[in-house]
Amino acid sequence: MAADGNITKDMIYDAVAPDDFESMLELDRYNARSTAFDKIISATHDHFWDPLDAKYIDFSTPFDMENEMILPEDMVVSLQTKYVSDRLSDRKDRVRFVNQFALRTFSSILHGEQGALNLSASLCHVLKDQGAQEYAANQTREEARHVTAFAKYIKARWGRPVECGPTLKALLVEIINSPEVYKKIIGMQMLVEGLAMGAFATVFKLTNDPLARQLTQLVMTDEAFHHKFGKIWADRTIPHLTEAEHEIIETWAAHCFQTLLFNLVGPSQQRSLYEEFGLDPDRVIAELAEIITDESRREGMKEQTNIFRVLVKTLVNAGIITDRTRAFYAMYVDLDELKAEGDSMVGDEIAEEGIKFLQEINFKDRAKQVLIAAE
Repeated sequence: MAADGNITKDMIYDAVAPDDFESMLELDRYNARSTAFDKIISATHDHFWDPLDAKYIDFSTPFDMENEMILPEDMVVSLQTKYVSDRLSDRKDRVRFVNQFALRTFSSILHGEQGALNLSASLCHVLKDQGAQEYAANQTREEARHVTAFAKYIKARWGRPVECGPTLKALLVEIINSPEVYKKIIGMQMLVEGLAMGAFATVFKLTNDPLARQLTQLVMTDEAFHHKFGKIWADRTIPHLTEAEHEIIETWAAHCFQTLLFNLVGPSQQRSLYEEFGLDPDRVIAELAEIITDESRREGMKEQTNIFRVLVKTLVNAGIITDRTRAFYAMYVDLDELKAEGDSMVGDEIAEEGIKFLQEINFKDRAKQVLIAAE
């Protein structure tokens, strides 16, 4: 373990302090570019899209917010309590409640994308390898369009987002401000990006809004590659860790997972929603405590697109989970079953279909440019 706290087992992840620009001017560095990220850098052109261009996505697509639910009602667990269900018996009130829940869901996604933008930009300042640095710069550009796209979607449907929840905000700040590269990669590239893939796959599968469905698929064409950056790190790092180093990384991963599992979608994170509808937040939370149990979490994680199941699979595939923390994850997920599923991740097929759609558009555009140039 390096003196700066980085656990660097492969030079492609060698890092310097954010303010050490002089190291970027070292002459030998310019001739030592790795090829590890070349494929995912080159593939950037295959999944290019522009949220400001209607041929990719048209944010003027209408949706009846007053009478239609963006997400299905059964995704909103609080509506399963007698108190909330009785108080919101009117159909239009329930539609508005579900859509305000959806606003908080998409706002959290927007804030997460902003975190990913800042994190990938911070990697540009610290990674010494030119290939790793170019990849981080590419991801920064892609995360920037995600921020634009989700901001435009929220503006089209609700006008403006809501505040970032305290748990998500604290975790994002912790990850982005961390000086250790391994914390950034595990926290963001593996767990938060894995969380995003699960969330996008769920929205893609269940949403009633065609615009939300198209948006999540387009974003997934990028996120699938961001996840691969973390996988490359794991493949080149985890097998070479000492027991002490593995414990540090495993503990950090468990900390991030536990924070997300017990707080991100917890009832206390939705207090403002309950208050907006004249509901007593403490009463809602008390009734939800009877519904949301370890058993209900286990049942939920049997779904392929369950966001937390995706996170555990990410850690299993990376080889991060050992007997030290296995029992904690096994409370909710069958780890052997996850391992038997192989490396394929939820959303991969959705992303592949999205890339084909983008290739058709981008190929036509390039063909037109060639014809114009020939003239």
